[in-house]
Amino acid sequence: MRYLGGAISAAESDDIAAWAQETYATQHMGLLAIERRADGEFLGMCGLHHVSWYPDIEIGWRLARDFWGNGYATEAAAAWLEYGFQTLALPRVISISDVPNVRSIAVMKRLGMTLDHETELEEDGEKFDAAVYAITADRWRQLP
Repeated sequence: MRYLGGAISAAESDDIAAWAQETYATQHMGLLAIERRADGEFLGMCGLHHVSWYPDIEIGWRLARDFWGNGYATEAAAAWLEYGFQTLALPRVISISDVPNVRSIAVMKRLGMTLDHETELEEDGEKFDAAVYAITADRWRQLP
């Protein structure tokens, strides 16, 4: 969340949830809620979605700070990659992060993604240095 502008209001969260549900209903992808299996605790969100900067589908995640470092992002993202490559037959998936966001980049690497390129992107009028990681369906199928 540190690289995504910090915590958001309940109204903003509700707007994202409504967008995610609509995206899933119409496109069979979206950033959906992550719940802990053991107790149903809401952890954040993860999923596949279109980004404005690239034609590729991006996999992304946002977890509340209390849940970082427990493998939840990796587990959720791995499930979404499986869905994207097996069910949606995507040829390639990317993930975009601020260059200094080493935690998200570590998740990308654990997923088998490799650095595609670095670039400067702009969101909401703010420029940032971005690392774009990618994985192809063929590479994903070769992972252990």
